[in-house]
Amino acid sequence: MLGEGILKGLAETAKNFAGSFVSKERLTTVEYPEERLPLPEASRNFPFLVYDGADWEKGMRCVACQICEKECPPKCIYIEKSRDKKPDFVGKMQIYPAKFDIDISVCMSCQICVEVCPFEAIKMDVEYELATDDRFGGLLLDRKQLAKPNEYYRKIHPTEATHVDAKLAEEKAKAEAKAKADAAAKAKAAADAAAKAAVATAAPTTESTRTTADPSTAVARATSAQDDKTGVTTQAAQPTLVPAKAEPKKDGGD
Repeated sequence: MLGEGILKGLAETAKNFAGSFVSKERLTTVEYPEERLPLPEASRNFPFLVYDGADWEKGMRCVACQICEKECPPKCIYIEKSRDKKPDFVGKMQIYPAKFDIDISVCMSCQICVEVCPFEAIKMDVEYELATDDRFGGLLLDRKQLAKPNEYYRKIHPTEATHVDAKLAEEKAKAEAKAKADAAAKAKAAADAAAKAAVATAAPTTESTRTTADPSTAVARATSAQDDKTGVTTQAAQPTLVPAKAEPKKDGGD
């Protein structure tokens, strides 16, 4: 029949159109901002800084390596290194960012900063309600505004956060094991050095005791030393044997 396909298509369109008013699954209109659609886990907007624990300054993972600043295509990241150091998540002393700003009016949400970060310190946020009447200051976020806890990261990206937490826990366990091994090796080396020093100290004392106990040995050593200096060999005096005189025979008279 001529036009049968067109009629079937129009019927399907009419069915979907009518169903969009009565079916909850077909209601695509959301009364925003009262109603909000759940965001997919892979969604992203602008970066934020992850920190561990309750204190955002002490727990910040960023060590101011400035890789993200160098790799950022629009150059919207500004970092200044600190002059002192603090322990990182594995306990190693690291430099931290004294200043970390991101200009989100320039950021293009490319996620390159996340991919190049070796410390899992910067991640992509899903917050999009960032409108402001301050064109410059309102869109330049400092490190305090960017800092968000690891629990927030787990909430918006649970699958990725689980993988990252497992990776960091493994690295921390390796670092602790290495630190214990190094401490044990240092302790063993110190004990060996102390034992050698004790043996070296005890040897002269033992020798001196032996010399004092045997005076003849001391005299012999002193004589040997004197001979070595003068080049003369001293021999012990040997007793001289003198032959006994024969007694005269007495003649018997008779």
